[in-house]
Amino acid sequence: MRGNDDQQAGMFSYVSPEERVPRLHPLRAIREMTDRALREMSPRFDRLYATTGRPSIAPERLLRALLLQVLYSIRSERMLMEQLDYNLLFRWFVGLNMDDPVWVPTVFTKNRDRLLEGDVAQEFFAQILAQAREDGLLSDEHFSVDGTLVEAWAGQKSFRKKDEAAPPSDPDKGNPTVNFHGEKRSNDTHASTTDPDCRLARKSGGHEAKLAYCGNAVIENRNGLVVATEVLQPNGTAERDAALLMAERLEGDHRVTIGADRGYDTRDFVRELRGMNVTPHVAQNTQGRSSAIDGRTTRHGGYAVSQIKRKRIEEVFGWMKTVGGLRKLHHRGLEKVAWMFTFTAAAYNLVRMRNLRVQAAVG
Repeated sequence: MRGNDDQQAGMFSYVSPEERVPRLHPLRAIREMTDRALREMSPRFDRLYATTGRPSIAPERLLRALLLQVLYSIRSERMLMEQLDYNLLFRWFVGLNMDDPVWVPTVFTKNRDRLLEGDVAQEFFAQILAQAREDGLLSDEHFSVDGTLVEAWAGQKSFRKKDEAAPPSDPDKGNPTVNFHGEKRSNDTHASTTDPDCRLARKSGGHEAKLAYCGNAVIENRNGLVVATEVLQPNGTAERDAALLMAERLEGDHRVTIGADRGYDTRDFVRELRGMNVTPHVAQNTQGRSSAIDGRTTRHGGYAVSQIKRKRIEEVFGWMKTVGGLRKLHHRGLEKVAWMFTFTAAAYNLVRMRNLRVQAAVG
């Protein structure tokens, strides 16, 4: 018998969003780990907000919404609010009931900026990392480090001379005519008027220079989880400087190893690492000079293993740019960019930890 095509909407629904989400949906495990981290962060949230006044958007809901934006590659807050309006899965993850109104995008952005001003991303990252440590997913001996350029939210036309007078008026205000062909441009003499913190840089020869930041990460070699992040202005030594900063954060007083590509093969960097009780498993750079890594390091079998494992960090950068939305930044300023880079690394860890738990259950 043919059913009726009844278009009349029901007045009531007795099925909660919790019952609509499949029991084995990947977001369930991520929501569980996220809620556990947010409960530990509740005292920090109390210090960020006043005890009187009109209630704002709950910081827990803000962070869950931002996490969805990273996990599902949503380009803007306006698109995120649109998804929250009709996507039942997103409403459940954030903690909104079916009848709860969705926030105005500008209101959401202003409330989000309160979290961007605090050290919330680093704390969230640390809480997720603590859960991985409790589950025995982290190595405390062997690590890898690398850096990548993250394109800034600024155009080449904004890169002007620092002492240049105001540009002449142009009828096209949105895309003015700028002729910089044949002009020698460098970070010493030029700066972006859109994002003064970014710098003109290129990853290697043969690639075009672009306004960017230098995003850096350290992963542990057992499962490829990110254990430290750092964002600096690219200046030629930013990757090595960031590696030293992150090496100081590695827990424990025992000797560890850090694998890296040949761009880190300098005598100063190797000497600094050894002084920090770190064995540098750096790829040898023998192009036109002698390497700072000698047989004392390469003769051990662990060196060859580190050279294989260190390449896994490219998987992290690939995920952060293609899925996490960091191929082209949506924030300006070093502090905000560092905040989003760390938060995206935490999102990567959540996805990776969920997959590892599934593999352990199946195996």
